[in-house]
Amino acid sequence: MLFGKKPACDWLIVGLGNPGREYERSRHNMGFRALDLLAGTLGVSVKKAKFRALTAQASYRGQKLLLMKPETFMNASGMAVEQAVQYYKLPPERVLVLFDDISLAPGRIRVRPSGSAGGHNGIKSIISVLHSDEFPRVKIGVGEKPSPEYDLADWVLGQIPKAQQALIDTALHHAAEAALCIVKNGCEKAAAEYNGKRF
Repeated sequence: MLFGKKPACDWLIVGLGNPGREYERSRHNMGFRALDLLAGTLGVSVKKAKFRALTAQASYRGQKLLLMKPETFMNASGMAVEQAVQYYKLPPERVLVLFDDISLAPGRIRVRPSGSAGGHNGIKSIISVLHSDEFPRVKIGVGEKPSPEYDLADWVLGQIPKAQQALIDTALHHAAEAALCIVKNGCEKAAAEYNGKRF
């Protein structure tokens, strides 16, 4: 046995959000919530402090996963991702990110293999540290602002209304399922199964 050998990691799966109880139920914390559901499916809890994040190690279909909830706040999410990627020497295409999207209606999710930040500061931070936007992601719909004048920060940090809770809960479960589908079958198959569907 080789002492000091790094543990293997095939995928880094990141849920985006803000730490702190006051943000737990906000629109911006959909990534955290979906990751917790994914962790529950895999029989682990995202609690170990590492890489400026809360983490958990899990296995799925013979692949080793590191689940991560950055503790750096949304705008600096890339700091935690960068440390893990450098440690495990992961390429961008093995960094899977779950996050909220105001362009999708509540209850919808969308799988993408790559793409721009689309105004999302957490994704912008990750693109900056990876020097690439070629990483898969699962977008979780939270709905758009009620009017152009409405402050975006107030909207994404606001609470989900009770009338939308069931839609959001469904979307979170499907986001967790889609993440495992990406690991198992790739983005193309996951997108075909989950994009554009009303569940």
